[in-house]
Amino acid sequence: MAVHRPTPELPRHLEALYRGFAFERSLADDPISSIRPRTHDLRSAEVLGILAATLAIGNTTAIRGALARFFEIAGDVPERWLLETPRAERARALAPFRHRWIRGDQLEYLARILTAYYAQHASLEDAFLAGSDLGGFPGGLDALAHVLRGDSARREIGAPPAGYRILFPSPLELPRSPCKRLTLFLRWMVRERYPDLGVWHRVPTGELRVPLDQHVHWIAYNLGLTARRARSWAAVEEVSERLRRIDPIDPIRFDFVLCHTGISGDCPKERDLAICGPCSVRPDCRMWRGRGRAA
Repeated sequence: MAVHRPTPELPRHLEALYRGFAFERSLADDPISSIRPRTHDLRSAEVLGILAATLAIGNTTAIRGALARFFEIAGDVPERWLLETPRAERARALAPFRHRWIRGDQLEYLARILTAYYAQHASLEDAFLAGSDLGGFPGGLDALAHVLRGDSARREIGAPPAGYRILFPSPLELPRSPCKRLTLFLRWMVRERYPDLGVWHRVPTGELRVPLDQHVHWIAYNLGLTARRARSWAAVEEVSERLRRIDPIDPIRFDFVLCHTGISGDCPKERDLAICGPCSVRPDCRMWRGRGRAA
């Protein structure tokens, strides 16, 4: 099958999709809607951001439900509860928690790591920047993954529970994960424009990589932003570079729109003129290319 390449008109069509997108409609379905009202400073944004990104597995209803259950446990100031509650008490409270394959003991271990880290550092941005100074954006994600695994604090916090380390993959380690949840966390932290939190100010928005979930990958593949059928770090780099050519300053602003175009059903993943007809990027789509506007 021939490689499907972006059309020359794709930048203009993506801009039209972005400008016409119903952000408020989709925000309620996004995990960030659960943490935006609760973030009031850098620390709360980071702690709640990494919690929400870690739980961002499955459909949005299930993710928001998991966050709601956590907030019922943690109370009105969840970041303080996570960082300041005695370990045994925190472990008892989180023991029944389940979301897909994520368990309460894993969240309790994450709380230990964050508590130890913040005793010596002001922000997780420091860890990311230390890694990116040596290895660019992938190196920054690698360094952040190692911090969140607790690799340098093992003597202080103990061994991780089963299955914990795989929650924080690195793009530098096989199988070269797309690192969707960590790139999502970075998007929330770095971008100042709606709907993100914008609490990090030393990472340029142009360096961000796209959080490549199944919806974004499907649409990106069919728009010719990547020729890769599988989600991988190579596909992340490919899609991010294509978006960077359209907007070098803020390429990942398209992520929320592409993701929720899939989540909402605005992209039905098959030819359906009733739904696809008004879509700004239909002329660029693999499934409609060459069929004309009135196909």
